[in-house]
Amino acid sequence: MTSHVRHITIDCADAYALGSFWARVLGAPLSDEDQPGDPEALVEAPGAALLFVRVAEKKQTKNRVHLDIQPHDRSRDEEVERLLALGATLVGDHRKPNGRGWATLADPEGNEFCVECGAAERAALTGTRLPVTADDVTAAVRLAVDTLAPAPADRWEARAGSLEWTCWETAEHLSDDLFAYAVQLGPRTPPLDHDVPYRWTPDREGGPHNAVFAARAAGPAGLLATLEASGALLASMVRTTPPGVRSYHGYGISDPEGFAAMGVVETLVHTHDLAAGLGLSWEPPAALCDRALARLFPDAPAGGDRWAVLLWATGRAELPGHPRRTAWRWDGRPLEDQTASSAG
Repeated sequence: MTSHVRHITIDCADAYALGSFWARVLGAPLSDEDQPGDPEALVEAPGAALLFVRVAEKKQTKNRVHLDIQPHDRSRDEEVERLLALGATLVGDHRKPNGRGWATLADPEGNEFCVECGAAERAALTGTRLPVTADDVTAAVRLAVDTLAPAPADRWEARAGSLEWTCWETAEHLSDDLFAYAVQLGPRTPPLDHDVPYRWTPDREGGPHNAVFAARAAGPAGLLATLEASGALLASMVRTTPPGVRSYHGYGISDPEGFAAMGVVETLVHTHDLAAGLGLSWEPPAALCDRALARLFPDAPAGGDRWAVLLWATGRAELPGHPRRTAWRWDGRPLEDQTASSAG
């Protein structure tokens, strides 16, 4: 067995105040057990939590270890301005006219940290594809749940768009998809020739084959809770599984990013089906659709309305200039395998 980083511990004069600053920086909660004046404060950030510990000594020299911050949904410069407003100070500006570089800031007690380009900025600068991430899974599922929550309780037995399943069954199926992708990454040695052997069965003849079913007595709110929980499970597995891990999928052996992209696509298109049956409006962010298309449908048309292209790619809509798809499948293989196959 190997070890893992449980906390990144930072000495400070006021643990609660500094922990509160970093909680706002990272959008992560302080532990419920921490109070003003406590000698320790824990920021429960994904991956490795930050533990602030009160010490008597003052900071005297430059940090030998520092944090690098990469914004998720804003630019580097926007993030710098946000952090300055929170109480950080600018220590060194290493940003370049061509958009590269970083800014070195200090937190309210003088601990240096750096703000790098956001993922989208980095991809634009290097001409590389922007990956699908655990955060994308979380965003897609939360958007779906927020969209579906207002649906009238008596509409859930209606058919979901063009599917043969009811809206209830389709939401259960989506929960099951997210669960299935998560557990496929779970074993120490993931299988390469079969699914993890849960028992998948339909609740009725013609219904989806699931391992996950929601308790009917819990109503639509309970159904959506299962959806959000399955999404959180997949996001956690994608975030914590090494990128070199491979596991089985019926469309080809895939990696954590591939399973994340599958989860995003399932969420976006099945929410489309559900919205049609429930009488709701649904149009996910174009950038999220674009990342999913680039990962799973590399031959999809470039440009245009990316949501419309994703609906076309999954056989749900027409796309001008392209024949409507009556059969389709994505390519979830790691990108290097896709490239090698194309070259061969």
